[in-house]
Amino acid sequence: MIFYFTGTGNTRWVAQQLAKATGEGLLFIPDEMKKDVMRYELEDGERLGFCFPTHGWQPPRIVREFIRKAQFVKSHTDLTDHTEIRTNTDCTDYVYAVTTCGDNMGHAMRILNKELKQKGLHTNSVFAVLMPESNVCFSFLHLDTKEREREKIAAAQQTVAHICDVVSQRRKGVTELIRGAIPYTYTYVIGGYYNKHLITDEKFWVDSDQCIQCGLCARLCPVDDIEGLPPRWKHDGSCTNCLACYHHCPQHAIHWGRMKRGQYVFSL
Repeated sequence: MIFYFTGTGNTRWVAQQLAKATGEGLLFIPDEMKKDVMRYELEDGERLGFCFPTHGWQPPRIVREFIRKAQFVKSHTDLTDHTEIRTNTDCTDYVYAVTTCGDNMGHAMRILNKELKQKGLHTNSVFAVLMPESNVCFSFLHLDTKEREREKIAAAQQTVAHICDVVSQRRKGVTELIRGAIPYTYTYVIGGYYNKHLITDEKFWVDSDQCIQCGLCARLCPVDDIEGLPPRWKHDGSCTNCLACYHHCPQHAIHWGRMKRGQYVFSL
């Protein structure tokens, strides 16, 4: 069972490769969050995977909230009387996580494992995959050139193939991360500020001269935070700042703040 979150498509592609390699189900976290009951029964031997983009050197808030609300249980049959037994502990013997990042991911996995610990879980192997940059919210971050995008994706194909092999073999103790030179500062200082102050829809705005009112941004918003034509953000605290609306706009009519930046959407 693989749970994933994505904005520009980087992490969806990674999760899809893992699903193909393992033959296990793929579930989109925002869709799961809309359910009244989030209870997941894992079959004997089924792996539990989490795939997410690094947001400000931390796991996205929606991923952390999902883990807190979800129940992961294992279903098996008692050999003595054939009654079905469900347990909230030891739901699987193999938990792994993969994060995508444009540069590095700091201590994002440390935070993820802190959330999993509350469920009696801990990752057996963790990975980071370098992908094209999509963050346009920091003045010191810039999108990659098209040439650099192609280079990163080509390298990522090899990295993900390797991860699929490790996960398929259930290899434990594998830690292949890109923490960066100052991971604590990235995650808890800069990332702390980012996740506290910049995970908001307050800075999105629409160029009415460019907007063609196609409604694509509202359809792609994973948390249904956009309504109306031209689009309006609800300002209800649901925004994950995944930038799906910004990057997928066919006219580049959606902007974040006053910085002029390009767009990026994953494609092979």
